[in-house]
Order: sequence, then C-alpha cells, then structure tokens
Amino acid sequence: MQCPYCDHEDTKVIDSRLSEAKDAIRRRRECLACGKRFTTYERREPLRLMVLKRDGRREPFVREKLRAGLEKACAKQRVTDEQIDLIVDQIEAELRERRRHEVTSRRIGDMVLSRLRRLDMIAYLRFASVYRQYTDVDQFRSELVRLAGTGMQGGG
Repeated sequence: MQCPYCDHEDTKVIDSRLSEAKDAIRRRRECLACGKRFTTYERREPLRLMVLKRDGRREPFVREKLRAGLEKACAKQRVTDEQIDLIVDQIEAELRERRRHEVTSRRIGDMVLSRLRRLDMIAYLRFASVYRQYTDVDQFRSELVRLAGTGMQGGG
C-alpha cells in the first residue's frame, strides 16, 4: 500500500477491524519510511450484473437506464420520484439477492410491470407497450381487455 504522505510503497498494518457498517475492513497502517499513519478500507467488489438482451447481446445492468424507462412510463402521472426510486432499489436488490451475475431483460421487464401494475395503470400500459413491443392497436386493446377482466384499478 502506497503512503499518501511520502509515496513510499512499504507500509505495515497496525490494526484491522470490521467497519461500523460491517461492509468493509478498516485498516490502520504505518509507513515504514516516514512513520506517518493512515487508514484504508477494504470492500468487497459488488457483483457485476449483466443483462441478457432479446437479441443475445449482454450488457452491464445500469440502474439509471432502468430509472429512465420508469420516468418515461410515469411521465405526467401521480407517481413521485421517491416511488420510482423505491422500484429501482427493490428491483436491484432483488437481482443482487439472486446471486447470479446474469439476468434476462425479460425478467427485469416483468419485475417492472408487476410493480407498475400496483402503482399506476397508465404507467403500466405505457411501459408494457414498449416492453412487449405492441405493433398495432389490436394488441394494445387486448391488453386493456385483459386488465379490465382482472378488475385492475389504477391511478391516472
């Protein structure tokens, strides 16, 4: 570990303990050249989530991209930024809990739809129309009929 004071490469660890948040190891170090002390934190690198797209491509999971999709679906609806953030947080947490590094875009879309369905009908329909790639009005109408048949109530 390089000393932040003199750039010397050799240091020794004086003390190691778990951080208060229990998410890192806190180490007190002493430079063997200048004798100054400093603290470092060692954290586990988070699992890098990869999204398997419909066309077979793989790309990193980007929560900002998920949030942007939700913002578009919820535009001009009674959905707050906090509600959108909560959905993004819930989905990301659920994906990380699975302990798999790869997830299909379909799975993410289904997770979004299940949450939007409970939150706002219009946002649900907007997201579904893009996610399910409706190509004509009849497909959209079929989705409306299906939702009406389930007795869905929603904001709007």
